[in-house]
Amino acid sequence: MSKRDYYEVLGVSRNASDEELKKAYRRCAMKYHPDRNPGDKAAEAAFKECKEAYEVLSDGGKRRLYDQYGHAAFEHGMGGGNAGPGFADMGDIFGDIFGNIFGGGRQQAPRRGADIGYVMELDLEEAVAGIEKTIRVPTLAICEPCKGSGSEDGRIETCRSCHGRGQVRVQRGPFVMQSPCPHCDGSGRTISTPCRRCNGNGRVHDEKTLQVRIPAGVDNGDRIRLAGEGEAGPVGASPGDLYVEIRVRPHPIFERDGDDLHCEVPIRISQAALGDSIRVPTLGGEVELRIPAETQTGRVFRLRGQGVKSVRSRHPGDLYCRVVVETPVNLTAEQRELLEKFEATFTGENARRHSPKSSTFLDGVKGFWDRMVS
Repeated sequence: MSKRDYYEVLGVSRNASDEELKKAYRRCAMKYHPDRNPGDKAAEAAFKECKEAYEVLSDGGKRRLYDQYGHAAFEHGMGGGNAGPGFADMGDIFGDIFGNIFGGGRQQAPRRGADIGYVMELDLEEAVAGIEKTIRVPTLAICEPCKGSGSEDGRIETCRSCHGRGQVRVQRGPFVMQSPCPHCDGSGRTISTPCRRCNGNGRVHDEKTLQVRIPAGVDNGDRIRLAGEGEAGPVGASPGDLYVEIRVRPHPIFERDGDDLHCEVPIRISQAALGDSIRVPTLGGEVELRIPAETQTGRVFRLRGQGVKSVRSRHPGDLYCRVVVETPVNLTAEQRELLEKFEATFTGENARRHSPKSSTFLDGVKGFWDRMVS
């Protein structure tokens, strides 16, 4: 069976440019690709014909021979090789068609070094005010003896297995698998004499000391990025980044909630009943808090602007002080006697009038038992 004219197969004129040939070939290959036409023998034959035509016409020497002698140029070895590649060279097709999409057939740019993380614990005062800390971070650093090349003598050669592409292709039936070259680990280069310090890796395990400036107002979970302070990359690649994650230790007095602070303030019974002015702590020093008479446990007082100014806000939050009326302990005889006399005044209606919450509670208990027995 005679072969069709290669220009006719690709649907181009005889003076078509290389770019026109490539575009025509892609259209033809995509149309008849076996993955798109499973089990279609006619499509498979057209696919082979399309590839064969492009392999000849895309090669300047073979194209000149074909233009002069036609198909006969390759039937008796005139072309210096077989122009009918058949189905065994599908890896080239994938490289031509999908190379621009997936990077097939081209050496991949070296991957940047890995990012690393570091957890920094701070006291609340340090997180609020900001601080500069010195840290030591284990990392992969550039090997100094070989300057990161991995070569003892500086000689680096192109990998003979992948020809510098960094990738190899293996055909499995109609499919082509592409993976990093096992001989050069995807670098496209080989080293005949590896560096004795890093064993040809170009990087060594090391520790680096860094000064980290923590901005005022950071909180739990905040991360600070230090560009280029991560692991060194392979030869020709940039280093990764270092991410410092903030953990704030629990504080004995304050609990932080965003920009606000909360604390409990214990007061005596007499202070709660009669009222008083007390000193309460803040992160900036002590301030005065006025406790009005007849204050109950759990009452919250708000001190504006005594909270935290976070890295994301323009104004500081507030401090919320929750008072807790403390029961006196270790009473002297005189104190006990005074309290007993005081307690004796709570009788009848006086008890209800002076202890509103207790009266409400007792009324609730009485109503509960009434409902239970009815």
